[in-house]
Amino acid sequence: MNIVVCVKQVPDTAVERRLTPEGTLDRASLDGLINELDEYAIEEGLKIAEAHGGEVTILSMGPDKAAESVRKALSMGADKAVHVLDAGLAGSDALATSLALAAALKATGFDLVIFGSESTDARTGMVPAMVAERLGVPQLTLASKVDVDGTSVSIRRVSDDGYAVVSGQLPAVVSVVEKINEPRYPTFKGIMAAKKKPVQVLSLAELSVDAGSVGLAGAATWVDDFAARPPRTAGVIVKDEGDGGSKAAGFLAGRKFI
Repeated sequence: MNIVVCVKQVPDTAVERRLTPEGTLDRASLDGLINELDEYAIEEGLKIAEAHGGEVTILSMGPDKAAESVRKALSMGADKAVHVLDAGLAGSDALATSLALAAALKATGFDLVIFGSESTDARTGMVPAMVAERLGVPQLTLASKVDVDGTSVSIRRVSDDGYAVVSGQLPAVVSVVEKINEPRYPTFKGIMAAKKKPVQVLSLAELSVDAGSVGLAGAATWVDDFAARPPRTAGVIVKDEGDGGSKAAGFLAGRKFI
């Protein structure tokens, strides 16, 4: 089975993030790491390959720095990787990202494509569905459990009153939530082996993707305006002189919290 896991490098969520004057996330000044939710997708791909045979390919779109996250994904146990790398992709929105990823998947081939549920920088959660639509294959999203049986795949999607079972035929696109598994840690052996695993770099021209349809200039969505978050103001101290409860309630009511 040819399993492809899509991985995105994102800025560390523990540090302050800023936007550029163009309204895009300033990635150059921040350390990048694998999108946390994509680690669950990597683990699920590895588990399916171990159970049913085949190989796991990491697919990532991003700048040169994204190669660091690609190598980490390989150190977790994936077999090879494809890095879509082109300056023209900078500033791509979800629509353009799905276009480039779909083109790469058509070029490399796949039986099962696995995504995390969303990225921690954009948090649109739309790319898996967009990629499935562009590929013309079933989409099975927000999976808390994935089962592959021959040429079919089924998932459990948790709902407020239980779970729904969604099934489809391979090839298919699946996105998984963080409760599906516990991602493995790269071992020293895996880290060393990752240095020798093949990484294919593909440009827009090699994927036959028009540069005008991706990037900031080709984005269908954009940021009209933004402003820095105002500094945090001093809090209000309520002194309890026997009426602390009513004072606290009055404070909350005045701000329409209650």
